[in-house]
Amino acid sequence: MEEVNVYDLKFNPMHDIAKDWMLVTAGDDKNGFNTMTASWGHMGSIWGHGGGMPTAICYVRPQRYTRQFIDREPLYTLCFLPVEKYRKELAYLGSRSGRDEDKVANAGLHPVFGDGYTYFEEANLVLVCRKVYQTPILESGFVDQKTLNESYPERDFHDMYLGEIVKVFVSEDSKFI
Repeated sequence: MEEVNVYDLKFNPMHDIAKDWMLVTAGDDKNGFNTMTASWGHMGSIWGHGGGMPTAICYVRPQRYTRQFIDREPLYTLCFLPVEKYRKELAYLGSRSGRDEDKVANAGLHPVFGDGYTYFEEANLVLVCRKVYQTPILESGFVDQKTLNESYPERDFHDMYLGEIVKVFVSEDSKFI
């Protein structure tokens, strides 16, 4: 993996997050880690001066095992794998809990440990994010009741985690650069 500037990315979040999915991972080799598949997220800039802070947002429901890791750690990663090769593994990681099994090993992925974060050897894009802001999605914020009822029939609202993108890694064959 090669480290690149976030501003050099060629990235379509509408497709690359929603259609191809990503892995949200928190933790490290010392204190343990967990990952989950996600298809909801955002990228952009906010705050700061001179163009804003580059950020990525992920959403995690309270019952997800990954939640305790992302709450505990200052960093998390968003990993994008070549979907045509790893769709089955992404689906597996999104349908199993790390509480019950070593789902990363069972999916056949290979963790790579950085300084306080984890990503996967199979990724072709890795965003290392430093948590800056966290807030729950609240029922009172919904203007559109149809979205509320379709997305949260059990009212198990996600928390939103906004992270400053502090490092970006791409593989040699990445479509993102």
